[in-house]
Amino acid sequence: MRETRQRRFKRKFGKRILEQLHKAQKNEITEYAIYKELATYTKETGNRRILRKIAEEEKKHSQFWGLYTNKSEVPNKSKVFFHTLIAKILGLTFAVKMMENGEMLAQINYQEIAKEIPDAQSIKEDEDKHEHQLLNLLDEEKLRYVGSMVLGVNDALVELTGALAGLTLALQKSDLIALTGLIIGIAASLSMGASEYLSVKSEGKSNKKDPIKAAIYTGVMYLITVTILIVPYFIFSNIYLSLTVTLFNAVTIILFFTFYISVAQDLPFKKRFLEMAGISLGVSAFTFIIGYLVRIVFGIEV
Repeated sequence: MRETRQRRFKRKFGKRILEQLHKAQKNEITEYAIYKELATYTKETGNRRILRKIAEEEKKHSQFWGLYTNKSEVPNKSKVFFHTLIAKILGLTFAVKMMENGEMLAQINYQEIAKEIPDAQSIKEDEDKHEHQLLNLLDEEKLRYVGSMVLGVNDALVELTGALAGLTLALQKSDLIALTGLIIGIAASLSMGASEYLSVKSEGKSNKKDPIKAAIYTGVMYLITVTILIVPYFIFSNIYLSLTVTLFNAVTIILFFTFYISVAQDLPFKKRFLEMAGISLGVSAFTFIIGYLVRIVFGIEV
């Protein structure tokens, strides 16, 4: 009986449409499993409630497509594992937004399906709209302090890439450059943390951020960035190779952090990346020239 019904559906929809329906059903049941797993993982009660609600909706979506495929689908376990891991490392909001962006690339042609199932397109649009509204209700600490993290990373990139470029020509010794850069970085991270603390505290109760946490996020991100930028000078004796690797590390940090912010906060990636990379590398080039001029004009040899 079941095989007869499946053959009837194949004849009615055709192979291509049926493949689209199976893909949509598989996608929805996988997202159901991911949201369910994330709801178990998250500690915030409000977020858990939202994720469970979305999970149940995804399950209903899969069941809706199942009425036409006459087949049950099981979640893609590798995708469930991957998105859960991403949530644990980079945060719940980032993992969910990345998953939703991935759904756009799933190549499911709902307009084509709607030719055979008229309600399919409108149902999908209503579901996406509702899910988007629910996702915007997620409240995650990491995103409340993303401004503090951006401040720490941006300042470290601009200041340290510039300082290391200038020190490279001025001092000419890898270990000396590394130690000098490390001292500058530690002092600057403490200064940035203190400045962020005072800045957030001055905003009063209107700001939901905790001044101490904001200071910690800023200082720690600054220090992590500094460490990544300085490491090449501890590894390589050739100062120009060290500077090249440092600049590569700087661009890599900018690439990763810009991608994170663009996904988590739905911001354009390309413009922010080019702007941040241009500023950091521009400052580095300028201070590299200054280091060279200082060395020539004052005749300093170390």
